[in-house]
Amino acid sequence: MYKIDSAQNRIAPLEAKRFGELGFSERKHLQEWLENCPQALAQTDGEELLIIQKEFDGFDDTRERLDLLAIDKDGNLVIIENKLDDSGRDVIWQALKYAGYCANLSKSQVVDIYQRYLNQKAQEADQSPANAVDNLVEFLEVDGLEAAQINRIKTQRLILVAARYRKEVTNTVLWLSQFGITCKCFKVTPYQAGSELFLNVEQIIPTPESTEFMIGMVAKEDEEKSADTEQKHRHRLRLDFWEQALEAFNNSHCSLYNNISPMKDHWLSAGSGISGMPYQLTFGKNEIRIGLSLQNGHAEANAFVFDRLEAQKEAIEASFGEPLVWLPLPAKKACRLQYTKAVDGYDKANWPGMIEWMVWHMTRFESALRDPLKIINQQLKQASFEHSESL
Repeated sequence: MYKIDSAQNRIAPLEAKRFGELGFSERKHLQEWLENCPQALAQTDGEELLIIQKEFDGFDDTRERLDLLAIDKDGNLVIIENKLDDSGRDVIWQALKYAGYCANLSKSQVVDIYQRYLNQKAQEADQSPANAVDNLVEFLEVDGLEAAQINRIKTQRLILVAARYRKEVTNTVLWLSQFGITCKCFKVTPYQAGSELFLNVEQIIPTPESTEFMIGMVAKEDEEKSADTEQKHRHRLRLDFWEQALEAFNNSHCSLYNNISPMKDHWLSAGSGISGMPYQLTFGKNEIRIGLSLQNGHAEANAFVFDRLEAQKEAIEASFGEPLVWLPLPAKKACRLQYTKAVDGYDKANWPGMIEWMVWHMTRFESALRDPLKIINQQLKQASFEHSESL
């Protein structure tokens, strides 16, 4: 790793250090860093991790502690084992043991484990704890926990973290990959430049450029069969709802959804004129929603547009006629502004009123944002964000 000297147009090497030299420990430092910045271990495009436990020791008949437990966007549990300057010989065995323990966890047990973690964090901060179910539904982007498929059989993943790996460890990791066991190795290296310290986190197995390993997916007992059945029912219900909603939009003054087809997802997007920042209708079991989702792959662009819209909040809400919910979502790349209504969404008798509400409010919403978005789109281009498109 090198430091750039722009004034002299030169680069100078940074000094690689050992964690021990700098006085850093595994539990007090490396583990804390990764707990509070799990995206350091989510280097694949679009990947996200949510930490749901730290130093978990709740396995039956053993007091062994798992360093960090996370969940990914597909509902797979991720076992994270940290070492400092040397991986040691036993790290892969430890990780496999924990994966075996975690493979037996049901959805309700995962929720309970996460809630205990949130309770502990809230107690430390002297705050009220967040709700595990709400957090998981938001993170997994599902319409209710019943539809979420969490910790399915053969989906557990392993992540190893160390400054140096012994050959017996890397060789075993590569061998395990042949059997569909997903294991990633991250090399962490601290650097020093004067009083400044840096940490490089590099995925070395598999290399980011390599093809992702396929993991066997098999239905797990009654829980997963029930989730599959529930999901199919919801997909059919959503298709029926969107067919009726789109027909109503096509007969309205709102042209956003004229060329959109019904889908099985609980949301339906339409272009706003800026790439990756669509208008969205949301159909849920307990609420319906209209909004603008700023979900471009560049977090800076999302924040750029959100901040400029929020600066016009008073005028936009006056034009819309109602106060909106503004969600900067700093822990994610995306931002959102929305307006919601509580409903019994799965009662088809309520659908005509729900659809009328969507058409009316999306028409006003798009009208309130049309001119601000035109101006912001031009500003976005001048800010050299190459992904913006013309309105």
